[in-house]
Amino acid sequence: MPTKTLRIPTTDGQADAFAAFPGHGEPHPGVLMYADGFGIRPVLREMARELAGHGYYVLVPNLFYRHGPAPLIELPEHIGAEVRPALMAQLMPLIEAHTAERVRRDAHAYLGFLTTQPEVAAGPVAVTGYCIGGLLAMRTAAAHPGQVAAVAAFHGPVGADGPDTLAEITAQVHFGHAEGDLTPEALSELNRALDAAKVDYTSEIYPGTVHGFTMSDTDAFDPAGLQRHWDRLLPLLERTLTNS
Repeated sequence: MPTKTLRIPTTDGQADAFAAFPGHGEPHPGVLMYADGFGIRPVLREMARELAGHGYYVLVPNLFYRHGPAPLIELPEHIGAEVRPALMAQLMPLIEAHTAERVRRDAHAYLGFLTTQPEVAAGPVAVTGYCIGGLLAMRTAAAHPGQVAAVAAFHGPVGADGPDTLAEITAQVHFGHAEGDLTPEALSELNRALDAAKVDYTSEIYPGTVHGFTMSDTDAFDPAGLQRHWDRLLPLLERTLTNS
C-alpha cells in the first residue's frame, strides 16, 4: 500500500500529514481522517492503510501542527491507564487551543489539498474522526455541505456544538458511540436533535465499549467494537462515494 508523508499549506503554516492510497493507477475517492487527541502514530497509519485497501485515498493531518510536527509528545507503544493522565495533561492545552475557528480554517485547507491530489478522483469526499477527531469531522461536514457526502465519528463528542452544526450537515452520517460515553437517554436526545435537523443518519451505542475502543494501542481497545466500526464505515463510503 503506497504511503506518503506530506505538508499541507494552511493560513497558519504547514501541516504535516500522512496519506495512504491504493497502488493501482486510477484515481480513488478521497477520505479525510481526523486522529484522536494522541495524534498520528502507528495505529492511525495502520487504520489509514486498512481503509485505503478498500479503494480510498486517505489523508490524516497532524491536528496540532501549529505546535510542531507529529509526534508532539513522546508516546509509549501502549497507552495504558498508568500513563494516560500524564499524557493528557500535556495534550489538553493543545486540544483547548484548537478552536472551532481554527478547525474551519484547517478543514478548508485539508479538503482543498485532498481534492487536488492526482490520486484522488473528482467528486465528493468523506470525513471520519475518532474521539476529538469526531467533533472535527462534524465541523468539517457542516462547513462544507456541498463537498462532504459522508461523515463518520467514533467515540467522539459529536453533539458538543449543539443543533446549529447539525442543521448545516447534508452528508450521510454514522455515529458509533462508546457505551461508557453515552447513556441510552443521552443517545435518544442526540437522535431527536438529528431528526429535527433532518440529517440522514445512523447513531448507535456499540455494546460493551468504553471511550477509545477503536484504538488498538490503548487499554480501551475492543476488537468487536473496531470490527463493528468497519462494518458501519465501509458501507457508508460505498453508498456515498463509490456509487456517487
